[in-house]
Amino acid sequence: MSEGSFEQQPFRRGAERNLFTSPLVERRVRDISWLALFNDVDKTAVQVALDDCEVVLLPAGAALLERGEINHNVYILLSGQVAALLDQNISHEDAVISISPGECIGELSAIDGKPASARVQAASNARLLKLSKEVFWERLMLVPGVARNLMVAMSNRMRDTNTKTLKAQKEQLELQHLRRELDMARQLQSSMLPPQIPLFTEREDIEICGFMEPTSDIGGDLFDAFFIDDKRLFFCIGDVSGHGIAAALFMARAIGLLRVLAMNTSQPDTLLEALNERLCTANDTNIFVTLLCGFLDVETGRLSYSNGGHCPPILSSENRARQLSIPKGSLCGAFPGIKYKEMEYQLKQGEVLFCYTDGVTEAENVASEEFSEQHCANIIAQSDSLPLQALLGAVRCEVIRHTGSKMLTDDCTMLAIRRPRPPNQ
Repeated sequence: MSEGSFEQQPFRRGAERNLFTSPLVERRVRDISWLALFNDVDKTAVQVALDDCEVVLLPAGAALLERGEINHNVYILLSGQVAALLDQNISHEDAVISISPGECIGELSAIDGKPASARVQAASNARLLKLSKEVFWERLMLVPGVARNLMVAMSNRMRDTNTKTLKAQKEQLELQHLRRELDMARQLQSSMLPPQIPLFTEREDIEICGFMEPTSDIGGDLFDAFFIDDKRLFFCIGDVSGHGIAAALFMARAIGLLRVLAMNTSQPDTLLEALNERLCTANDTNIFVTLLCGFLDVETGRLSYSNGGHCPPILSSENRARQLSIPKGSLCGAFPGIKYKEMEYQLKQGEVLFCYTDGVTEAENVASEEFSEQHCANIIAQSDSLPLQALLGAVRCEVIRHTGSKMLTDDCTMLAIRRPRPPNQ
C-alpha cells in the first residue's frame, strides 16, 4: 500500500477476518452497540446487513474524500482520528471538524447525491467501515432504529458545524473591524509626520524632503523637521524596535515628546537625555528607539547633533559622498540615566545631509547580500544635484532593484536636507 492511499479488506460473517471476531479489529468493535448508529437496535439484524462490508485502512495524511468529489458511500470510523477540512486554505481550528471513533462520515453526500463539501483525511492511521449505497439504503435503513440514530447523529453534527460557522463569522466581522481600525491608525500615524513632499517650499535658504514606507499597515520609523525660530531648524529620524501597533504607539509617544523638548532646549544631547528618561518611564514592554537629532542654523550652516544608537548620516556634494562622524550613544527608552554627547559640523552650501533607517541599508537580495551603506552612498553621490524628492526616489528604486521586490522586510525611512547655493553660483 503506497503512502496516501488506502486499502480495503473484505469481512464476511464466519470468515477468518469477520468484522466482529477478527483479532485485527479492536475488541470494542466486536460489540456494535458502542457505535452510535446502532444504539438500541437489533444486533443480529445489523450483523446480517453488514455481512460483506469492507473495512478501509487509511494511513495518516491520506484523503478519504476530496472536496467536490461525488460520493455514494457512508463510512463509520472504527479507530484512529479523521478530520473534515471545511477550507484547505485556512489552518484555524474552526475550519476543521474532528471525527471520533463511532461517528459517520459522508452521510450527507450519500443521501443527497451532491459532491462532498469538505476534504476528509486521516489525522492518524484509521480504520473505517465502508457502507455502500446498497447496504446503507436497502439493508441498514430497513432495520428499526437505525434511521432514527442517523438523524440524531446528523443533527448533532449540524449543530456543531453551525456553532463553528457562527464563531467564524463573528471572528471575520471582528477582523474586518480590526482592519478598519488599522487603516485609521495608519492614516493618523501618517498625519503625525511631515508630508512626504518637499517641506518649506516657500523658503529659499533650505531644502528638506522626507520619505517613510512601513513594512506593514503601520510602522515604527519616524522623521520630523520644523523650525524653532526663523533660523533654527530641528530635525530627527528614528527607528522603533519591532513593527505593528505597539511600535506605532511608541513612535507616537516619541514624536510628541521630541516636539515638546525641542522647543525648550537648543542642545541635542540634553534633549536625548530628557527623552530617554521619559521613554524609560513605565516602559514595561521594553520597546526602544534609535534616534539621530540635530539643530541646524540655516543661515550659517552650523549643525549640532547627537546620536542615540542610530545609523550615521551621509554627506554628499559634487558627486562625492561620505559618512558624517557621529558620537556614540545608547538607544533611547531602554536604560535610564544615560548621558549623550554633542558634535558639530559646518554644513556647506550645496551639500546634502542624507539620514536613513537601517531598513534602507540592510535590505537584502536573494543571495542575502545587504544593500549596504556604501551602495547607498554611491547612489547619493550620483544623485546629489537632483531635487531632494527625486534623490530619495532614486534610492528607493535602487533598493527595489537590489532586492528584486517592492515588498519591504523592514520599515524604510529617509530624510534629506540641503543648503542651496545662491542663484549666481
